[in-house]
Amino acid sequence: MAVKAVTERKTQILAAGEKLFNEKGYLATSVRDLADAVGMEAASLYSHYKSKEDILWTIADRCANEFFESVKPIAASQLHTQKKLTDMIIAHVGVITRNIDASAVFFREWRHIAEPRRSAYAKLRNDYEAIFKEVVRQGIQENLFKNYDEGFSTRTIMSALNWTHTWYRSDGELSSEEIGQHLAGILLNGLVRTV
Repeated sequence: MAVKAVTERKTQILAAGEKLFNEKGYLATSVRDLADAVGMEAASLYSHYKSKEDILWTIADRCANEFFESVKPIAASQLHTQKKLTDMIIAHVGVITRNIDASAVFFREWRHIAEPRRSAYAKLRNDYEAIFKEVVRQGIQENLFKNYDEGFSTRTIMSALNWTHTWYRSDGELSSEEIGQHLAGILLNGLVRTV
């Protein structure tokens, strides 16, 4: 089979995994379900991925990379700290809304990843959260944000953002960017010093 065809087939399997793991859950989705979704024999699926968990890991890893690629440049920029955090929130929401199924899998199904990948996944999430935490810390040090616990503040922000995949609709009244702006406004309103 040509390399392009193999790559296309792997992409199809990942897309099926994202959709089925989101809709049915990882445990309730069988290899047969995945194979049926892409029109192949279950045994043939193993020529592309070693296991169902390999598909889950690939989805989680790709999603994590997209979050990092979207947010790290903003965090490293010279933007005003409040604008930086706002843009990071908008970028984070953008990744979620562009990849509803993958994001849902990333946030909910990770607990089915076995070691040593589970530890690698936890490190990715912690490293990503640390990017936000550093900007919150910077805002506190600059006396722009209230002196709340930076870890608690960061987890509150992430928790609010990470549920977006459960209610976002592409045909809704607000665009992804508008949702990000609204969320940033609400969340930063609780952080920003008014005096």
